[in-house]
Amino acid sequence: MSLNANWSYPTAIRFGAGRIAEIAEACKTSQIKKPLLVTDKGLAGMDITNKTLDHLEQAGLGRHIFSEVDSNPNDKNAEEGLKLYREGGFDGVIAFGGGSALDLGKVLAFMVGQKRPLWDFEDVADWWTRADADAIHPVIAVPTTAGTGSEVGRASVITNSTNKEKKIIFHPKMLPVIVICDPELTAGMPQFLTAGTGLDAFAHCVEAYSSPHYHPMSQGMALEGMRLVKEYLPRAYNDGNDIEARAQMMSAAVMGATAFQKGLGAIHALSHPIGAVHNTHHGTTNAVCMPAVLQFNKSAIQARFDQAAAYLGIQGGYDGFCQYVNELNHSMKIPQTLTELGVENPDLESLARSALNDPSVGGNPVAMDYDNTYQLLKGLV
Repeated sequence: MSLNANWSYPTAIRFGAGRIAEIAEACKTSQIKKPLLVTDKGLAGMDITNKTLDHLEQAGLGRHIFSEVDSNPNDKNAEEGLKLYREGGFDGVIAFGGGSALDLGKVLAFMVGQKRPLWDFEDVADWWTRADADAIHPVIAVPTTAGTGSEVGRASVITNSTNKEKKIIFHPKMLPVIVICDPELTAGMPQFLTAGTGLDAFAHCVEAYSSPHYHPMSQGMALEGMRLVKEYLPRAYNDGNDIEARAQMMSAAVMGATAFQKGLGAIHALSHPIGAVHNTHHGTTNAVCMPAVLQFNKSAIQARFDQAAAYLGIQGGYDGFCQYVNELNHSMKIPQTLTELGVENPDLESLARSALNDPSVGGNPVAMDYDNTYQLLKGLV
């Protein structure tokens, strides 16, 4: 089977090993003449980044990079990036990296022509209509991890540095116009990052599948995404250069992020404030929260996961699925508690209130209130 394709759902995706070589042509197709490559500090000096910049430079597109992106990107990163973007006269973004760089890159392209402050475009009601859609610049997304799926998302998660809350900034035109999914860019990714990002993709699929909202296309995508993670994440974890496994995990990440149009839930509602306050890795935090949330939602999802378990080849229905999740976490050295994750002296009352303000709450199949959310967090410590 050839793992090489061109997809147009949910956007134009160029998928396959070596396709980063098409970056300059993708800029031409997107009418980008002076791109700014946005990445994180860790990737800035790596070979995959330098080779991408080489492709751009050789095509006469310059060699411009912004890498002041924190692991949980925030408004200060956005302000600094926008200053450089505007002063440099750039006309498009290449968002290159994991979820942090992808999210910030999309925000720079979105905000460059806006007159209102960033938080006026939070994913609340129809606030996105406040934006000047004609002033949004194009984004080419190049993921270098297989997890968040931000490359196919219409939103970015940005931390408010003042109150330490993660906010979702949304606009339909934040969707990248072209995505280059090249599994060779993820080869050799460290095990801890392979696990954390891969389990992030898994969490997206699990929560989309659990959501009570109606979206049968997303439901099917979530189920198949879980299967890909089950089959290929252990392979990618054990052999960082297994290109087939890396490719299938990139597919799972895209599928998870497309599927969660159906909704997210308590896993993300909890992990967003935990990550914002304690600066934990998002995907790993999701993995820590997942077993407890599965139990929390049991009454609403048991029959559904009986079916999922059968499709995935897991014995024991819902209970077997939960056992599988525990074993998968253990096999990848995922902490069992927030304390083991490095969260010290958490303010559970504040985290519970923040969780209930997160948009993901609306997609959880069991209604969340202060009491049950507080108890859920308490059980994770």
